[in-house]
Amino acid sequence: MGVVEEVIGGFTESCRITCPMCSESRKKKNEKSLSVTVESDVILYKCHHCDSEGGVQRQSYTPPVRRKSKPVAIPPATNLSPVSEWLKARGIDESLATKFGLACAPKFFRDFGEQEAIGFVYDRDTDERAVKWRSMKTKAWTQSGAARTFYGIEFLPEEPESLIICEGEMDVLALATANLVSISCPNGAPSKVSNRKVHPDEDKKFTYLWEERELLERVPKIILATDDDAAGEALAEELARRIPDGRAKCWRVHYPRGCKDSNDVLLKHGPERLREIIADPTPMPLKGIYTASDYLGAVEEMYENGLDGGVSCGIASLDSLFKIAPGQLSVITGLPSSGKSEFVDQMMVNLAQNENWKFAIASFENPPHYHISKLVEKITQRPFRGAERMSKVELDEAYEFVNEHFLFLDNKDGVPSSIDSIISRTKAAILRSGTRGLIIDPYNFIEQSEGEEHLSISAMLTKITTFAKAHDLHVWFCAHPTKVYPNDKGEYPVVGGNHISGSAAWFAKADLGITIHRTDDAVDIHCWKCRFRWLGQHGVVPLSYDVTNGTYSDYDEKRYTGVTEAHWSDDF
Repeated sequence: MGVVEEVIGGFTESCRITCPMCSESRKKKNEKSLSVTVESDVILYKCHHCDSEGGVQRQSYTPPVRRKSKPVAIPPATNLSPVSEWLKARGIDESLATKFGLACAPKFFRDFGEQEAIGFVYDRDTDERAVKWRSMKTKAWTQSGAARTFYGIEFLPEEPESLIICEGEMDVLALATANLVSISCPNGAPSKVSNRKVHPDEDKKFTYLWEERELLERVPKIILATDDDAAGEALAEELARRIPDGRAKCWRVHYPRGCKDSNDVLLKHGPERLREIIADPTPMPLKGIYTASDYLGAVEEMYENGLDGGVSCGIASLDSLFKIAPGQLSVITGLPSSGKSEFVDQMMVNLAQNENWKFAIASFENPPHYHISKLVEKITQRPFRGAERMSKVELDEAYEFVNEHFLFLDNKDGVPSSIDSIISRTKAAILRSGTRGLIIDPYNFIEQSEGEEHLSISAMLTKITTFAKAHDLHVWFCAHPTKVYPNDKGEYPVVGGNHISGSAAWFAKADLGITIHRTDDAVDIHCWKCRFRWLGQHGVVPLSYDVTNGTYSDYDEKRYTGVTEAHWSDDF
């Protein structure tokens, strides 16, 4: 146990004390720069002068147990003739009404009032069952309970050789009419789609994937038979992004002209043609050789809506310096204690609040419980400890936000992480919550393969960039520079991408390169690489930093007017 832990180990109340690590070497030896916060499970500390930080465990935390909801009652099937007629008009085998346990009852629909409805029952043999009701007169929907799994999953063979995933319940019935077993997404296609991609606000609608992760992992081939429209395309892309090794084993169905989905094909061309189409899907683009027609949809989207300009990191003055785009690698560097981790934390919180992004965090220098305390400071913009600290209500609200948006890749077994283990755990995080950002801080805690360091780092960065592109993930890598010495005035140089320890690949393979550099009255954010000009430019922007709550904000506008030219040292 370190000297700080020994000092604070018996504390029972939050307070500020002199820092045992740095007070003796300072002019103000009695300044109380070390904040101590006592929580139910941990005692946290942070020195606002030397940046020493950590925690002492007190007791384990037991999360509350959620109460189960009452099962949904299914109306007795006294008269299914309206359902049979409705299915028949759509070319669907009427006997499937009994096989799939379809229900029929009058239901109230917003804007339409009470109408006769067909009910699609989910998990019908469990306490988690739910019924999705569709009006047989209009296209209105309502729901009893909450559908949390695939529709039709009970009819899958025990070990399927392939898995057909479609968009809605009617597609499952259409494929069943053609003697094909399929499943559909309980929430259908996303309602918010941008640039052929699912908006992060829709992430909660994909929890059913996590519930069936074992099935999705073991099945060797997945056929995506989603609708032929923007929402269906976005759904297919999101499924491939989330499913483990999705793009490597996902295939896409293409319908004949004039057909939007499987039910259209059945109605216009018959069951035999539908079987032929499902039997002849095309692989999702991942590797190999493709013609220009394979990218027609993306080119047309770019023509209509412009290039993907990325999203703001949440600090207005940085928007002219860089934007954050999916499928890219950002490398963050800077001198020790310059605020690299704090800056990445600020970007994460801003993206979570403004864009609803979810994150996986491999932060090897910060225990998760302490890291959470820093995140909630940025969320509440109030210190975690001290006289002006956040209230318990603010803590609880911020903690719930962290719980919804952040997952921690912790090494509780004490085994060093490899880049492969980080990728494997991040795949699970993508499947579970739709993770869009990965933070690795710092890289030197990652176990490297034997051999020359620069080759090992280059191979590691190749793996992570390939992974990022395949899953539309933005990866932030924090990396330390080589040993830096001050000049004769005691000033430290501004480091750049070529000064990062171990390999020139840090500069070569980064899409976005950022240096955090402290000055006397600001923290300068330097952009030394931006691969795509529509996402940013070289330059420097100063920011203000609040030491009491760890937040970054725009610099005083009276003293700052825009991006200035950056200079990086070549002296080492």
